[in-house]
Amino acid sequence: MEDHIEVKLVLLLPVDHHIVSNFNSILNMSEATSQLFSMDSDIKSLSSRGGVHFYCKSCSTNLTKKPLSSFAEMPSINWREVADNWFGACCCSFGGISEKLVARYANSYSCGEESCLLDATSVILCKDDLVGFEFPDRDGDQNYESEPDCTEDDCINEDMQDAGGNHGRCVCPTVKKEKMSDLSGKLNSLHIQKEPFEQKVTKASEVLANKKSFLNGFLGNIFMARSYNLSKDVEWIKFACPQCSSLLGAYPCADGYAPLDGGVRLFKCYISTCLPVCESGDLFRKYTLERMFTSQLLESAKDELSFRTVVRDLRTKSPVLQIVLLNPNSWCCTGYCLGTEDTVDPVANINLYPAIKVLFSDCSYRTESQIRMIEEWVTKNQADEVYMLDHLISELIVSLEAAMDMYPPSYTFLQGLPLSSLPR
Repeated sequence: MEDHIEVKLVLLLPVDHHIVSNFNSILNMSEATSQLFSMDSDIKSLSSRGGVHFYCKSCSTNLTKKPLSSFAEMPSINWREVADNWFGACCCSFGGISEKLVARYANSYSCGEESCLLDATSVILCKDDLVGFEFPDRDGDQNYESEPDCTEDDCINEDMQDAGGNHGRCVCPTVKKEKMSDLSGKLNSLHIQKEPFEQKVTKASEVLANKKSFLNGFLGNIFMARSYNLSKDVEWIKFACPQCSSLLGAYPCADGYAPLDGGVRLFKCYISTCLPVCESGDLFRKYTLERMFTSQLLESAKDELSFRTVVRDLRTKSPVLQIVLLNPNSWCCTGYCLGTEDTVDPVANINLYPAIKVLFSDCSYRTESQIRMIEEWVTKNQADEVYMLDHLISELIVSLEAAMDMYPPSYTFLQGLPLSSLPR
């Protein structure tokens, strides 16, 4: 071309050459990268510490009140497929035992204090374990298991009305007798209609609204969500460091309340497990936004059989980034090697790392007509669709544009799209 040539060389090197001696270190680095998102490894490493604090990776601020010692993997959002395999798809199979187990399954994975749930990209902490954060209380949350049983004689039917058309509501024995005496005069003027309970609901089978959101998959991985992870009733709020205001994660809410399930998702790329951050003792030191995105992208390409992806804004649902995966197993090199033919310095100055090669397009500032063309591209090519926070997408675009500098100018565009790479 005009500014570069490509050359393939067959290297005949002695066994003791310093490049050959570094082959093993490169291969080990590749294996370590492939195991970077191992849930078993993360849980074992965190549990072995006895107690772990989490810190902001930007300013080293401590985020947790007490060290956390209980760690578990976030349940799969594909629980229905597993449940059908166990009990069948019939709702009455085994006398409804599957429904009871599902309810217990959801309640057992509540994000309690001093415990932590993990997925591939996030840690989920109870809001009460965080330092310097205040959340509004959810007045509407009522756990059936903590409520006493209502009987036929204790409950006033919800459909009762007075002359003014005002509705009554269920009054259970937990209401003090004094309050009941005060209400008796008012109730005398009401036409009370009692209806027997057709069936008493067992406590074990009751599932709260937030648990239903979890069982429906709406509270799953929010770092890189799917359309089936989204609900119009669940809004994801950005969660920032109280000290430096850097983005740390997000939490789900409904109607402007506190975290829907009581948990806050902290992205592993933005937090550290020890001080100083990113040192050898930090279990999340190798987690970066680019690597987490790459891992999710490769998994998506494998599962969806698609090498084309459009990344949409989680809030607006508009396309912001196009990605075409060209090569999932490439290598990138940074640095330089000094010396002559006879005296070559060690390769410590060269950083060789595994990467993916992609084409991309920033759609942030496209016109309406251009957005329509992108939507047609998605439909025509059956591109995979994912949803991310706008802050994460902006960081990814910056990284992709910076990585373009590694390629010669005539090599930076293919099929009308910029060529770039991301580390694995």
